Amino acid sequence: MDAASPRLPLALKLVVSAFLAVMVPVYYHDYGPTNFLYFCDVALLLSFIALWTEHPLPASMAAVGILVPQVLWCADFLGELFHVHLVGLTGYMFDANRSLFLRGLSFFHGWLPFLLIFLVKRLGYDRRALLAWTALGWSLCLVAYFFLPPAGTVLPDPKIPVNINYVFGFDDAHPQTWLPAPLYLLAWMTGLLAVFYVPSHLLLRRLYGQKRPAQPVAESRNVTPVALAH
Repeated sequence: MDAASPRLPLALKLVVSAFLAVMVPVYYHDYGPTNFLYFCDVALLLSFIALWTEHPLPASMAAVGILVPQVLWCADFLGELFHVHLVGLTGYMFDANRSLFLRGLSFFHGWLPFLLIFLVKRLGYDRRALLAWTALGWSLCLVAYFFLPPAGTVLPDPKIPVNINYVFGFDDAHPQTWLPAPLYLLAWMTGLLAVFYVPSHLLLRRLYGQKRPAQPVAESRNVTPVALAH
């Protein structure tokens, strides 16, 4: 791509960079490093990479992975705001033990989907995103399941996340009990692919899929026939 003609506004790059320059150290201090293993945080970092490289794959991966979950986050937040409990994704947004500033940073969940749609529209949708994000998302699930605190763990600092990416159920205070834990993990990973990733991939591919370059016309078709030798 010609560096003199970027496809993305410099102002947008600077605004997102400034937000991350604030959010990353604050999150690290208050939530710890494992918080950056959440799907949404990984997607935000991928968006940052796509902004500055102007490569479609990072933006496409993030869009496949979190467009639908972020819609659920917004719906859950509005539900909690009006005292309607849906799935409990945003309960921490109403935790008085967390500062308004810290909770305010989490509103990136609301604007990140619009940023991703803008990026994919400008850069095009890379069809490798489904496989790439699925591999990344499943890897994050396995790391959270085998190496990070499960639901119900009581930590000295209650802001440190447990049950990252909901690999033990949707209630951070108690692991789910309707399936054996390994079977639930397998069902959760399969459900992510079938319910979230594949529909997003199909829609994005239809709307913004990169068009393959047209095949060049064979030179022989444009060559004037040579007269037969006598």
